[in-house]
Amino acid sequence: MLVESSSDEDAGLFKDQVTPALQVHSASKTFGGVRVLEDVSLAVLPGEIRAIVGENGSGKSTLVKILAGYYEPDAGTEVAVAGNPVTTTHAGEAKNAGLRFVHQDLALVDSLNVVENLGLGRGFGCGRGRPVNWADRRREARQNLAELGYDVDVTVPTGKLQASERTAVAVARAVAEHHSRPQLLVLDEPTANLPGPEVERLFDLVRRVRDNGVAVLFISHHLDEVFELADSVTVLRGGRLITTRPIAGLDRSTLIELIVGHPVQSSTQTAVVDERSVVLELKSISGATVHKLSADVRKGEILGIAGITGSGREAAASLIFGGLPRTGDVVVDGHFVPSGRPDLSIGAGIAMVPANRPRVAVVHGHTVAENLTLARLKDFSQKGWLRRREEMRTVQGWLGELDVRPREPHALMSRLSGGNAQKVILARWLRLEPRVLILDEPTQGVDVGAKQDIHDRIRAAASSGCSVVVCSTDSEELALLCTRILVFSGGRVESELPGPVEAAAITAACLAATPEARKTEEAGA
Repeated sequence: MLVESSSDEDAGLFKDQVTPALQVHSASKTFGGVRVLEDVSLAVLPGEIRAIVGENGSGKSTLVKILAGYYEPDAGTEVAVAGNPVTTTHAGEAKNAGLRFVHQDLALVDSLNVVENLGLGRGFGCGRGRPVNWADRRREARQNLAELGYDVDVTVPTGKLQASERTAVAVARAVAEHHSRPQLLVLDEPTANLPGPEVERLFDLVRRVRDNGVAVLFISHHLDEVFELADSVTVLRGGRLITTRPIAGLDRSTLIELIVGHPVQSSTQTAVVDERSVVLELKSISGATVHKLSADVRKGEILGIAGITGSGREAAASLIFGGLPRTGDVVVDGHFVPSGRPDLSIGAGIAMVPANRPRVAVVHGHTVAENLTLARLKDFSQKGWLRRREEMRTVQGWLGELDVRPREPHALMSRLSGGNAQKVILARWLRLEPRVLILDEPTQGVDVGAKQDIHDRIRAAASSGCSVVVCSTDSEELALLCTRILVFSGGRVESELPGPVEAAAITAACLAATPEARKTEEAGA
């Protein structure tokens, strides 16, 4: 049985140590009478990497926003940096105290070069009325990145850099000494947009920061990353501190139980595939970065598509659905589906949950109910009028079916956590009972509990006879769900892995399939 720790347990985790880089005591935050963070206390030492984990809505983001000065905490909250009290109601004070932040979107301007991005928010070291010495700034930028193990052309637009290089620019900007020495670096889901090979490069960067005596708060839903990188982990649930533990001696199943509050049983069971019934036919599909994709997907099958960034994997879902122009044929139940017409794809029985929910899936400013039903409003219309009562009954049913929290149809989508928003988008399409369900990064940025729920719904859809295509950079996810997996490289299917297959084998296949790996192999031959 798990025992929840007191809020002051963290302070006693490390005995007889130096002054903590960060000390938080009784951090609380209330919105509209609802306490979303309650008496959270923690202490992080210089040179320590502390992971903070918890389900969506557990209070992680609220805590980070209090530290950043974005939220004003409730009375009684105390924060100290390197032993000095800090009033975290102003972002500038938090920065001057030595708190630095790299958020998931990195806050870089893609059209500006590395030097210009490094200068954002801190200036270019020239006095008023004096010109910028660009030669010095370029030299300084190269030095900042070299200290983190990166050799980058600092004159190119940042948008043209690799994902890990862009993250390095954001970290370099955060930890560079300007008005104060950095004491603590907060990394909020830094690997969310990184392919597997670049994650390890980021980890090397974080370790370099740690070795310079800077403490790190590492927020991630990926528990494998927590075990690989962190020295200790703090678990939040429902706005409360559950425990802080050293990583040494902690296993994955125990950590999951601490996060969700009960044991979670992983399942690798997939639906029984009807080998005789081909629902989706892909015939020489080309477009964007994909070349001649051909595959048959059978009734009840969950087909995985894997590959590193730039392999073509990231464009496959949109090409099949019709969101990107394509050549070749998409056939559903023997009927051809025109290119570039998502509306006709929907009519043919194809549904798609995209990777970038905020930009292309969620209708901001609209309610949960409106977002859930918009794919086919005619189900609730009669003579030009919308039958709201029937719509609400349907919405309530799906919110209960997928355990969306809060279960409030009239709530704005912006109020939902990432995992609950993803459940609403998934419900939007499951309601239509599609013949083909395409999911692009279905659990990206989703906590472990919501991830389990989403996986269960995907399996249930396949069990009902739906053909499912899952495009994902998460090898463990593909291993748990898929009947077989296509591995992309250079825009083409490089190999096919029949299930069941281990996550490590999928990752190895993705790395071995890179054009660079093939060139090396050919040179060696």
